[in-house]
Amino acid sequence: MVAVLILAALVLGVVHTAHSARIKDIATVSGMRKNQLVGYGLVVGLSGTGDQRGSDFTVQSIYNMLDKMGVRVDKATLKPKNVAAVMVTAQMPVSSKAGSRLDVTVSSIGDSTSLLGGVLLVTPLKGIDGNIYAIAQGSVLVGGVSAQGAGASVSKNITTVGIVPGGGNIERSVPFAFNDQPDLTLSLRSPDFSTATRLAKRVNESLGQAMATAIDAGTIRLAVPPENQGNLAMLMASIENLDVTPDHRARVVVDEKTGTVVLGQNVQISPVAVTHGNLQIQIQESADVSQPLPFSDGRTVVTPETNIAVNEENRKLKMIEGATLQELVEGLNALGATPRDLISVLRTLEASGALSADLEVN
Repeated sequence: MVAVLILAALVLGVVHTAHSARIKDIATVSGMRKNQLVGYGLVVGLSGTGDQRGSDFTVQSIYNMLDKMGVRVDKATLKPKNVAAVMVTAQMPVSSKAGSRLDVTVSSIGDSTSLLGGVLLVTPLKGIDGNIYAIAQGSVLVGGVSAQGAGASVSKNITTVGIVPGGGNIERSVPFAFNDQPDLTLSLRSPDFSTATRLAKRVNESLGQAMATAIDAGTIRLAVPPENQGNLAMLMASIENLDVTPDHRARVVVDEKTGTVVLGQNVQISPVAVTHGNLQIQIQESADVSQPLPFSDGRTVVTPETNIAVNEENRKLKMIEGATLQELVEGLNALGATPRDLISVLRTLEASGALSADLEVN
């Protein structure tokens, strides 16, 4: 644990310099979004790892498919152990056109144990409006493996979810004309007034005129210069690589499940005295045997013996003058705090009002 804290101090205690980022990395452009597609299909060719007999919807799907192909079967005789019912999902960029391809994700919805080696049959993918935008089909690639015997089993990663690279063929595009927009809107991924103002200023400096305006903490409105009317792609290409120094709220993120603590660069604390001690109680049980003398009427008796030791660390108050992140980490390290202890200290600092940062606990 001490090594972890030392490493955290080295990583978090770097020189406090602001780093710039490209506009394309911190903001999105109006209209440039992805559309979620979903469909229901069947994966066939499984080696006995498909849905079991209790999956009635799988049996019904197989029956309907064969019936449409002119194959008459008795539904009661169908055994779907080599077939799995799946949900097929994909994200289609708004710029996709008919004929282009996209990756699709296949997820089992029955009790199939593995999709390894399966093939996804033709599956229509629909948008939220109910229209079909793509058709998916192809071999399923699974990033996991599982095996089992009579007395044991082993598995690695997930075997009931796979992908079909390039398995989706787009049949129709989403109506959207990027170049016909009268103006553009840039949306910050992390809204911040300072960042929005800096971005607008940087764009205006690049264009040589006041065309960008920060509307709020997360939105920048960009008017289109007359020379770029009808050619917004060229305008975005000229500004999306501009460097902007983003600003962020001071934030501390804590994951209690793993003991991970991430502190942002701007985290500060007021002068405060901190102590953190641990109370350890150790209980050891042992058994003694009381043996009677020979030829006596006594009986052999087992007597339990309990040893209890109480150890409380006597730690004195430690004054943390931390006005910077590095001093905060060094002060907590001086207390010998483990990551779990660090979480408790940070929560107490927030409760006392000494922590000038947002504390998020996951």
